[in-house]
Amino acid sequence: MHLNRSSELLERAKHVVAGGVNSNVRLLALPQPIFFSEGHGSRIRDVDGNEYIDYVLGQGPLIHGHGNPRLLAAARESMERGMMFAGQHEGEIELAEAICRLVPAAERVRIGSSGSEMVQAAFRLARAATGRQKIVKFEGHYHGWFDNVLVSVAPPLSAAGPREAPHAVATSKGQNPQSLDELIVLPWNDTELLEKTLRARASEIAAVITEPIMNNVGCILPREGYLERMRELCTELGIVLIFDEVITGFRVAPGGAQHLLGVTPDLCTFGKAMAGGFPVAALAGKAELMELFTQGVNHSGTYNANLLVVGASLACLQLLNEDDGAAYRQLFAHGERLREGIREIAASCETPVQVQGVGPVFHLAFHDTPLREYRDSVGMDVPRYHRLVRRLMERGVRCIERGLWYVSTAHTDADIDQTLDVLAVELPEAARTSAG
Repeated sequence: MHLNRSSELLERAKHVVAGGVNSNVRLLALPQPIFFSEGHGSRIRDVDGNEYIDYVLGQGPLIHGHGNPRLLAAARESMERGMMFAGQHEGEIELAEAICRLVPAAERVRIGSSGSEMVQAAFRLARAATGRQKIVKFEGHYHGWFDNVLVSVAPPLSAAGPREAPHAVATSKGQNPQSLDELIVLPWNDTELLEKTLRARASEIAAVITEPIMNNVGCILPREGYLERMRELCTELGIVLIFDEVITGFRVAPGGAQHLLGVTPDLCTFGKAMAGGFPVAALAGKAELMELFTQGVNHSGTYNANLLVVGASLACLQLLNEDDGAAYRQLFAHGERLREGIREIAASCETPVQVQGVGPVFHLAFHDTPLREYRDSVGMDVPRYHRLVRRLMERGVRCIERGLWYVSTAHTDADIDQTLDVLAVELPEAARTSAG
């Protein structure tokens, strides 16, 4: 493996693109930011000719893999009819109807362009409905890059404060410090502390926002009864419950994690897997809340519900739900087979390895015990995992540097076999070797 051409392009890009990349997440790529030339199915090829089995999948959107023919055909047909009308078209009704059929919370829908944007729209609805201002969020949960929510995403414990009353910690230079005052930060998966805080400060709290499965750190499932109690408390205290399903939506079940786990929020955001790689997002929820968009609450966007992304979304959801859910059976089977294979390999390692997740998304880490909340993750051996990522890349397996793995409908049994063969060599080697 060599990256000569990628290195040349990166240096060239740095003269015209800040940092040479167009998302800060890509600065973290190992062994360096890589330039790619094409992707087909489960495979991606870089400009140096190296081919990889891809478990990054565009950071999640490519649930049907690269260049799915039916998604491309749907997008092409939509573009041939027009790109943007600055008006309505029948496809956006069909997409909203599909979401309402699939998602338990969805009585009304709005289509947008990014998960970050739809989270802000949800906050605005919650504040308008309740007349309150505070938002409860949880340590380690990511809800977009805007000032008022890019908070306590990965705070050092030296800054995070006591677990019972965490500090709101900004993630980026340049954030407005006053925006941190909008948030009440809590550890996740602690029912007693959640109830104590909500009861004490209910008159201030407009909404609680949570990932129903904590995918951004550890792929952590909620403790038994945790989301159910969160739902009960929000109902009792008049607080809007928001599920951020940008990762879980349409991935872990046809109706997202709320469908899988049996807990229905008031509002929920979607993105990533919704259109199989095209830039789209959605906010769905109770009619009484969503209809506030017609009563003085603004949500706008030039690109909202354009023909291209609507056509792709319809095709993506149809592919996931046809043949009596065969796609989900395949996604879960391949995801479980890969996880179980990794666990079997990890059993031989001298260093403990944790594999957590559900269906086609999971997290791999060098850590002594299963993760239950963000503060557990501080003990992960990140340098050792990064060493594993680099070794896997050299052997043609691409995964995300923060430990998250995505599986698509394009992955085959042969892909899983090849991946496990590589891991059988590289995972024990990374475990034995000092991460330095």
